[in-house]
Amino acid sequence: MADLDAGALAGALREAVAGEVRFDRGTRAAYSTDASNFRQVPIGVVLPRTPEDAVAAIAVAREFGAPVLSRGGGTSLAGQCTNTAVVLDFSKYCTELESVDAAARTCVVQPGIVLDVLNRKLADTKLRFGPEPATHMNCTLGGMIGNNSCGATAQRTGKVVDNVKRLEVLTYDGTRFWCGETSDEEYAEIERHGDKRAAIYRQLRRLRDEYAGEIRRRFPDIPRRVSGYNLDSLLPEHDFDVAGLLVGSESTLVTVLRAELELVPVLPERTLVVLGYPDIATAAEAVPSILPHEPVALEGVDHKLIRDQQIKEMNPRALGELPEGRAFLMVQFAGRSTEEVDDQARRMLAALHDTEHEADVEFLDDPERENELWQVREAGLGATAHVPGKADTFEGWEDSAVAPDRLGEYLRKLTALYEEFGYASETGPSLYGHFGQGCVHTRIPFDLYSADGVATYRRFMERAADLVASFGGSFSGEHGDGQSRGELLPKMFGDDVVTAFGRLKAVFDPGNRMNPGKVVAPARLDEHLRLGGGWAPADPQDLRFRFPDDGGSFAQAANRCVGVGRCRQHTTNGGEVMCPSYQVTGEEEHSTRGRARLLFEMLDGHGDSPVDNGWRSTEVRDALDLCLSCKGCKTDCPANVDMATYKAEFLSHHYEGRPWRRPRSDFTMGWLPAFARLAGKLRAGKLVNALTHTPGLARLATLAAGVENREIPLFAGETLQQWFARRPPRGTGARGTVLLWPDTFTGSFHPHVGQAAVRVMEDAGWRVAMPSAALCCGLTWISTGQLGTAKRVLTRTVRALAPHLREGGLVVGLEPSCTAVFRSDAFELFPGDQDVRRLRAQTVTFAELLTEHSPGYRPPRLDVKAIAQVHCHQHAVLGWDADEQLLRAAGVDAEHLDSGCCGLAGNFGFEKGHLGVSEACAERVLLPRVRAAEPGTAVLADGFSCRTQLHQLDSGGREGVHLAELLDFALGKGGPR
Repeated sequence: MADLDAGALAGALREAVAGEVRFDRGTRAAYSTDASNFRQVPIGVVLPRTPEDAVAAIAVAREFGAPVLSRGGGTSLAGQCTNTAVVLDFSKYCTELESVDAAARTCVVQPGIVLDVLNRKLADTKLRFGPEPATHMNCTLGGMIGNNSCGATAQRTGKVVDNVKRLEVLTYDGTRFWCGETSDEEYAEIERHGDKRAAIYRQLRRLRDEYAGEIRRRFPDIPRRVSGYNLDSLLPEHDFDVAGLLVGSESTLVTVLRAELELVPVLPERTLVVLGYPDIATAAEAVPSILPHEPVALEGVDHKLIRDQQIKEMNPRALGELPEGRAFLMVQFAGRSTEEVDDQARRMLAALHDTEHEADVEFLDDPERENELWQVREAGLGATAHVPGKADTFEGWEDSAVAPDRLGEYLRKLTALYEEFGYASETGPSLYGHFGQGCVHTRIPFDLYSADGVATYRRFMERAADLVASFGGSFSGEHGDGQSRGELLPKMFGDDVVTAFGRLKAVFDPGNRMNPGKVVAPARLDEHLRLGGGWAPADPQDLRFRFPDDGGSFAQAANRCVGVGRCRQHTTNGGEVMCPSYQVTGEEEHSTRGRARLLFEMLDGHGDSPVDNGWRSTEVRDALDLCLSCKGCKTDCPANVDMATYKAEFLSHHYEGRPWRRPRSDFTMGWLPAFARLAGKLRAGKLVNALTHTPGLARLATLAAGVENREIPLFAGETLQQWFARRPPRGTGARGTVLLWPDTFTGSFHPHVGQAAVRVMEDAGWRVAMPSAALCCGLTWISTGQLGTAKRVLTRTVRALAPHLREGGLVVGLEPSCTAVFRSDAFELFPGDQDVRRLRAQTVTFAELLTEHSPGYRPPRLDVKAIAQVHCHQHAVLGWDADEQLLRAAGVDAEHLDSGCCGLAGNFGFEKGHLGVSEACAERVLLPRVRAAEPGTAVLADGFSCRTQLHQLDSGGREGVHLAELLDFALGKGGPR
């Protein structure tokens, strides 16, 4: 592609396409890889606004001879979503459900619609699209069609190929048509037209007739044959199904513009039976005895996957539900009534009783508990990546499939192969997957960092392919071949069928412009590696954060993202937060994954990165600009990417030695604690408030501060420390002394929250102490990347708190973001400091103090309803379980809102250019839910940011209250405070 004029191509695309055309360095870096081991920097990216826009884009690409790659969620594991090509990303705009025919159980969709979004839109019809991969919250239908995806539900519904009625497709030469099953009469009508479509169909029939015998002989007769092209769909027994042929072709043959899908009825009732066995192969051997009972899903997991999740503290409640054993089958039944599904489960258990397949059993028909256990299985890919204390693991052989009745034997031989190559240990690789259909998932500790390691990886892949071929299996059971398995296909299909694949490619794409180097004439499986023996990234030694979970290496931290794309989900169910900027922009660069890719490229490990200016990169700065530093990814990302920390580290270096380049808001917001301390010391709060809230002066103040035109929060007339200093101790203090941390936001803006907390803690039997000195956790300096100052401020604070900590005293935090600094950031800045370690261990939330450290405490009764906006940092670092327990004990019927980040996020919502994103985050769920709340419903918001956002935006006049205020109110009901 050296002779391609990328600038002229970009210009022509902008002329022809209504959507977005991006050939900038940052976009190309963000799209340089998917969820695989491979990396290829694209020529540019087009975000078509409609399918017709995609047609126009391909016409321009054809004019320039540029390769084309269609992309959906970008979560492919075999490298099929990365190429030096013009990437068409359908996921931002081409997301429509165009029509539904409930009677026919079909719908027509554009390729960018996300599976979960589609099924939510179909909810009223009581129909759904059947296949459901583990990435259902962010995978697109176009991507599912490209890969022939399956998921656990394929046990009932089959693969995508079994659920597609018709496709509207476009070839590289511009031929556009709908296709599906084709009767002889329909074929004759197509042939009669004598056009390009007729020529394609004529060649397909000739190819089918020539290779029919080999197709029937060499294609594995198993539920999960996904490798190769679906030539079997052309056979008469499949009605010459051209749409079926094109499903799973990985953007190498055509571009899918629209799809008509076949839908299945929603089965409303479910029950889950978990069977425990002594080992994973024994569990697999029970599968054939379970299948006759027609479960809708039959999944297997081994104890190594469970251990990985325990180490990473994932799904703790669900793991406690498992029966005895070192391997488990999760058997799900579904139907129209609870009685029906429970009866199915009991019949299965009765059939297994007194056989060699009898197991320890956990029987669940509570949907909430079922969902928790199902998350154990769905978390497999992320749970086995970057496990602390273990070698990094990789995809590559993560998707093989054999006949279910041979699965146990296959797993034993696969395990032996791991041992032969030195990959096996007591802790890995884990084995799990869709056992009811013989599909096995795993991540293997390949050494992809050295030449010898890559050579061993190649030898293993070749041997593993031989093993699966000997079982009559498929190299891929749902993820596709891409580059990982493309060159191995002759081992599975033989040379004749692989030749037929090449001829099929020539029918649709004779110039090899559609996703070249994948499936047919593939690149080697050890070529274009994202890492590899030649990977040599910059390894900065002057880091501010110490990155203790990444061996002190920023390169390893930037390499944490495995590309699973959980940060691209459209909702925040289950209290998740990640990723607010993606949820309101739909931009890859503004997802956790996109930013991680840019940071990875910034280190230029291959010497050809489009991001070539290191810490000074404006592309990385711009991608990080809309990161709210919510820390949601620290917990919600399966690989525990901590983008807030990476952003702070980057900004510290980006502006090092040139502070004049910083936005003014970094100084006004970053140094807020110092300004607040001065205002409090001078008792100047009222004067400052008058200056910042007088019409005319208020706008001048925001302009001078370099912030958005928002209301500046009011300073309190008296700080919390001043109030506390003039107030004598109260209560018995029978439980001992706790130190209440007077953070800047509580102390200088909302001291009433601290006052309420003091009264409640005293009522609970604690003596409350408070530092009299002006101290700070350094949060605002951290979030603005002024880490040198942050470390000095934090060091001073730790030294002041050291005597209390060394005596074992607890520190109670009221503001979640500041409390999270003590529990997380401080340790990551000073991992070797013993007092910092004590601070981390002895800092508790208000609710944790009253539930975990105050035995016998009974809160005052309230008996009210509440909706809770849980602060992002509380979700990510502190947890909300103690708050939930305390509220329940107080008689509060509290709903934890699935609202994600409120959008203010400390300084973020005040910074220039962020107001639109800030408001959009709040309007996504939080504000509509608050406006709709019944009168008398308390709005719990422990975070100062959350309360400020509610106060300043359209919350229907509702104000947020801290948990301490709510309990203090209850105390007041019983008498004077």
